[in-house]
Order: sequence, then structure tokens, then C-alpha cells
Amino acid sequence: VMFSTALRRAVGGPSVLRRVLSTVESTLDSCVVAQSRILNDKIRNLAIVAHVDHGKTTLVDKLLQSSIDPTSVPSEQQGEGERLMDSGDLEKERGITITSKPTRCNYEGYTVNIVDTPGHADFAGEVDRILSMVDGVCLVVDGGEGVMSQTKYVVERAVQAGLKPIVLLNKLDREGGLAMVESGEVESELFDLFCSLGATDEQLEYPTYYASAKGGWVTSDLSEAVDIVKGAKPGKDVGMDKLLRGFLEHIGPPTGSPLSEESKANEPFSLAATMVGFDQFLGRTVTGKVSSGSAKISDRSIFLPRDPELVNPDKKLLLPQPISGVFVYEGVTRTPLESGVADKGDIVTLTGVPDGIKVGDTVTLESNPVKEPIMTPPLAPPTLSMDFGANDGPLAGKEGTIVQASRIRARLQSEVDNNVTLSIGASEESTDKSIVFARGELQLGILIEQMRREGYEMTISPPKIVFSEDEQGNVMEPFEEVTVDVDSDYSGAVMNMLTGDRKALMMEMREDDGKVRMKFEMPTRALLGFGPEAATTTRGSAVVNHTFLEMRDHIGPLGEGLEKGKLVASDTGKSTSYALNMIGERGELFIAPGDEVYAGMVIGENSRSGDLEVNPIRSKGLTNVRTVLKEEKASFAAVKRLSVEDLISYMNDDEVIEVTPKSVRLRKKVLDAGERARAQKVKKQQRDAKKK
Repeated sequence: VMFSTALRRAVGGPSVLRRVLSTVESTLDSCVVAQSRILNDKIRNLAIVAHVDHGKTTLVDKLLQSSIDPTSVPSEQQGEGERLMDSGDLEKERGITITSKPTRCNYEGYTVNIVDTPGHADFAGEVDRILSMVDGVCLVVDGGEGVMSQTKYVVERAVQAGLKPIVLLNKLDREGGLAMVESGEVESELFDLFCSLGATDEQLEYPTYYASAKGGWVTSDLSEAVDIVKGAKPGKDVGMDKLLRGFLEHIGPPTGSPLSEESKANEPFSLAATMVGFDQFLGRTVTGKVSSGSAKISDRSIFLPRDPELVNPDKKLLLPQPISGVFVYEGVTRTPLESGVADKGDIVTLTGVPDGIKVGDTVTLESNPVKEPIMTPPLAPPTLSMDFGANDGPLAGKEGTIVQASRIRARLQSEVDNNVTLSIGASEESTDKSIVFARGELQLGILIEQMRREGYEMTISPPKIVFSEDEQGNVMEPFEEVTVDVDSDYSGAVMNMLTGDRKALMMEMREDDGKVRMKFEMPTRALLGFGPEAATTTRGSAVVNHTFLEMRDHIGPLGEGLEKGKLVASDTGKSTSYALNMIGERGELFIAPGDEVYAGMVIGENSRSGDLEVNPIRSKGLTNVRTVLKEEKASFAAVKRLSVEDLISYMNDDEVIEVTPKSVRLRKKVLDAGERARAQKVKKQQRDAKKK
């Protein structure tokens, strides 16, 4: 008030005062934006990429703990505990990262935006979609395993995107890890990989760090790492600060060439959507890197679709929406951005954007829009498809709360909006079904499990391989590079399994200290069902990894030995111990006494080829005749419970999976035994005709 009174006397009246105050306010706003832009020189954006289980998420935990002040931040934001970034229920249960998640570290006046990415090949699309957000990658490699299949994939993508790499050899405190690194084998293999993928001279000059993320130490000196592993106490300069300083030194700021003040003011705002969500209080949310310009709360936003002809065929004006919030992630907690301005180079989350936005679309402002959407990197094609439909089995509607085909389709569409590696279409079998295209059975299994926990009840068809045609009209099919690590005692069994009916071609075999690593190239359809079979054959010692290789010529039908015979229920009711005791001699059981069954439901695997009709509800007859077998107890082998992913790769072409919130069942498409027998006869005749 004193300032206003003095200023009014100095300038000569209230009208002049209003003009002066308006000028002061606009100047202060410009200063805030200018300050935010200056801070862009203090921003580093990078992704942590690696093969599955090489220690990415643990590394992010330690980086957060190293950079956050424990006296000023609540414990839930400090990265305490294990795998803080694996915040989803399924991620916690399975111990894997499923979705990419951004977070940030504030270190020595710099803001380091870090994106934690999945390591499994089925979720490689999560890596693809975030590469446009970052300016560098930290490649984490297990020192004991070296280069794996997904390591090649993420390096190839990073090289193609022109990103600056930093290599971190992790888990050196594990048995065998230090020996491989000391021999130079891992570093030589990595350098050869970068060279073979066409890395530039600048990319080949990547720095190498040696670490144990779980132990909390990092060093750039191999001899120092050797001393620490052998028992020397780590010094103060080998903490996670060492790696954070490496990020600041080797990865440049995202601002690019500096702009003049006039250019800054006129530069249109643009942000490519890499993650899309919804907040019940703030509306639609979108996360991405600001490519140009700046935006603040209340600015009216619109979006440009990736494919305007497909998404907006009528070219109607998209209704603008005011931005209701600008947020960033600290740990896994979304917090408001202090400056309130989303500025060029930063990774932010905007709320209140238009509802129709999808991953890959470009957010811009109504007042000064960009002319073209931001180009996003191409994605690897899908390899599998499955039909999703309403449950039409005998137990339909008894266990689930969401059973309508329309609501299942709407749920799938919402998943596709935030996952660019998934796509849906109309099924050829029925108008009530939707076909979903994905990268692998694990990705589909995770989606089905999420929907099951949300109360959905549905049926899933067998997976189908996505074929294509080349320019000459030849049928092409996807091929995978498969790596199997197994005890040497079982290497022969694994080799026979893959090179027999599955028609795999062995490319490499190495043996070291009782372990064998074999690399194969094989069609994707031959890989279905191999994981559970390999685990059983090798008593759980086999570790199978695979990644998409390329599309190749179709190699013809696979061996007939891949299709398993099933034990199929012939009656409806509750299973009994008496019946299962006798059926257990015929094969392996999937159900226990007291489970609800119906005619046409698969209750086990036949020990012989072909399906076998059995009666699992049969009870022991009552009689007044006393025998020595009166007190005989029924006993049978342990029941084998199959997960959704197991069933996806295990089911035959004439079967479907019935999924409810309480149960997962495998059944025949046609429940009537007579109709199935006739269909099987026709199928056999067609197969014999092809052979002739």
C-alpha cells in the first residue's frame, strides 16, 4: 500500500498507475519465463536401458537416495526400499519393470530427468516411445552375463536416434562378474556391438563405469573396482555421486542452439505425448518432453494427431482445453512444478489437456500452434494377435462384474491410447470380438491379468502370428533371436527341443564353468510354449530370452509333436477325489478336488497324443458289502496350476481361455464332444491332402 501511494504521487494519478503496474506485472512474468529458460542449461535428460534383470531399477533407487535431501523430503519420495520405480501391483509381484516411468534428481544445481525402462523384449515398445524424450542413455550391463538379446535392441535404437551413450558394468560383486570384466571380454563385446550397429565416432567414445548398484558404489577405475570387490572399503568419491557427475559431464543440455529474446517469445509450444493418463480431479494428463516454446497454467491447449486422416477424418476443429496443472515426478510422486511454466527441454506432465489425445500426438497452444506434429521414432511391428470377447461358457456371469463385449472393447481401446505397441481391430470370427495385436505372449498376459483384476470376464482365442507379404507376394513371418542359458547337463535336451519340430537354427554355443549359452534363430510361432516346456525339462535351470529379429520367408509347417493331447471333462459338476485319482494315471492334472467343471473344459494334459474324454465328477458307489479296500484313500500327484501366460502359449487352435476375476480356465471352443470329433476328422483330412 505504501509503495502504491508513493508511486501514485510520483506518476500523477490512478490511470497512469494502472499502466505502470501492468507494465511491471508483464515484466515480472517475462522474468519468470526467462529464468525458467536459463535453467534449461542445467537440465539433463537420459534413459536407463538394459536387458531384463541387469539392475536398472535398483540403480535408479540408489540415484534417488543419493540426490534427495532426507531432511526436506518425505520418506515415500526418497527411494527407500527396493525397486521404488516398480510401483504397479504386477511389477511388485513379478519383480520386473512393465512400463517406462520418469523421475528427476536435483544435483548440484542441475535437474537430471531419468526414465526407467523395461528390459523384457515384449515391452520394448516402452523403450521406443521414450527415446524422443531424452538426449542420452545409460546402458547397464550385467558384468557376469555380458551382451544379451535386449542389450542389442536398446543399443540399436539408441544409435539410430543419435543419443550419447554411457556404459555401466553392473553387479561386479557377484560371482563371475568381476572375472569377465577383468578379462576385457565384456568391454570388447560391447565395443564390437556399437561398431556393428553403425555408431558414430562420437558415440564410440562412450565412458565406462564399473559398479555394484546394490552395494551403492560406482567408479571409472577398473583397478579400484577390483579392490572394492576383493574387500577394500569404498571411498567417499565412489558413491552414486560419481555417476551423477558423469551424466552432467557427458550428456549435454536439451536446449540446443540458443535463441534470441524475440525468438523465445514467438517460438510456438510443442510437446510430444509419450504417456497419457487420467486424473479424476485434474482431467486428462499427458507426459512428455517440451520440444519448443513454453506453456503455463490456463493456457488453452489443442493437439495435433499423429495421423490426422485416421483420427480426425472430418477435419473438425478440436476444442481447446485450458491447462490445469504443470507437474513433474520426484521419485514416484507427482508434484507441481515450482515455476509453473513448462519450458523447452524439460520433461513435464500437463493436466487438463483435450480428452482425445493419444500417445504420439503433439500438444500445442491455440494462440500460437505448431504447423506439423512432432515426428516420433518408428516402432517394431507386432508379432502376435488374439481375439478378446465376452464369456459365452456355461459359467458366464457368475464370477465377473464386467461381462459386456462393448465394455471389454472400450477397455482395450483405452489401453491402446496409452500403449503404442498395442493395436486393436474388428475380429474376423465375430462382430462381438476385438482382435488385439501385440509384441509377445507376456505383454498380452499382463494386459489380460490387469483386466481380470479390474473385474472383467472374457474369453481369449489362441494366439496367431502376424504374417506379411513382400513386394513379390511371398508370405513373410517374424523371426526371433533366442538365447538360452542352461546347465551343461541339459544343453543336449534344449538343443533337441529347438532344432527338431521347432525348426530353430543354432548360431552360437559357448560353455563356461558348467554353464552353456546357446543362441538360435527361429520363427516366432515356434517359440510359443517353449518357455514352460524348457523349465520342466531342465528342472528350472534354463533362462530363456528372445528379441524380434526381422521378417523372413515363411518356412512352412512345424513338426506335429508340438501339439499336446488334453484331458477333457465329459460331465458338469464338482470334481471328486475318487475320479481324479483314476484320471491322474492318464496324465497331469490342472484341477483339484472340489473345483467346478463342465463338459468341454480341459482339466489336464494327456500323457499320449490326442484328446481323451474323462469324467472328473464320478463318485464312489455306495454298497453294504465290506471289503479290505473299504478304507482305501484316494491320492494323486500335485496339481499343476497354469498362469495366463502359460495358457496362451500352451493352448491348441481348437481351445479358448476363459478368464474371470476368480478363475482362469482352458476349454474347447466347441463344448459338444460329437461336434469336436467331426471337426477333428475334417482337420485330419485337410492335413493329409496338403501332404499329398
